[in-house]
Amino acid sequence: MGCLCDELIGKGIEISPTCIGQMWVFANLQPPEVSAVVKSALRKGLNRGQYVFMQGDPGTEISLIKVGRVKLSKLTKDGSEITLDIRKAGDFLGENMLSEEIDYPVSASCMEEVLVCSFTRENFERLVLEHPNIGLQVIKNLSTRINWLTHRIGSLSLTNLEDRLYRVLINVAREHGLKGKEGFAIEFPLTHEDLSFLTGAHRVSITRAMKSLKEAGKIIQHGRKLILPFEAEWM
Repeated sequence: MGCLCDELIGKGIEISPTCIGQMWVFANLQPPEVSAVVKSALRKGLNRGQYVFMQGDPGTEISLIKVGRVKLSKLTKDGSEITLDIRKAGDFLGENMLSEEIDYPVSASCMEEVLVCSFTRENFERLVLEHPNIGLQVIKNLSTRINWLTHRIGSLSLTNLEDRLYRVLINVAREHGLKGKEGFAIEFPLTHEDLSFLTGAHRVSITRAMKSLKEAGKIIQHGRKLILPFEAEWM
C-alpha cells in the first residue's frame, strides 16, 4: 500500500519513505492492521515558525515527520531557550504520548515547511476498539522499548566516554543496524551532534572518543557508514 502522504505533496519535494505504519510502536502488525493504522492517521502541513506542539501543552499526539525539519527546545526558569535536538523527515515526535498522560516537556518548532502524520490518543483508542490486536501488539512493543531504554540508561551511567559511546553505538546498531559478515552496520548518518545528544557529552569529546574507538578497531567507518565488528558485548 502506498503512503497516503504522497498525495498531499507536490512534485520536487523530498518526502520520507517511512510510513507511520512502520513506526516501532506499530511493529509486527498484520498487513490489514497496518492499512487500518495508515488510514486512521491525521496529516497536517505546517509553515516555518509554527509549532507542532509547545512545552507545557497536554501531550496528546505521536507524530511522524514526513517533510522538513523540527527543532526541539526547552525554556528554562530564567526564560532562556535551550536547543535539545533537531528532528528530520523520518523521525518521530512524542513517542510516549500514547501510553502516558503527561504534558509536553519540550517545544517542537518548524525550521521550514513541515508535513506531519499523526495519531491523537483519542483516534488511537478508537482504532484499538476496532482492531483489538493492534492494542495487544502495541503493549508488547512498548515493553520492548522500555527494555531498550533501560540498556541506554545503563550506557549513560558508564563514566568512561569511550565505553559510553561504544555502548550507545551497540544499542543503535541492535535497534536499527543491518547484520553483515563484518558485524552490524549503521547505514544512516550519525553526526557528532547526534552522538553528543545520545551520550550527554560535548561534541569535541565525541570526536576524540570516536578516534580512539577506530584506532582500537571497535568501529570501522566506510564513508558515512559505521560498522561495529562482532565482540563479546553483542552476546
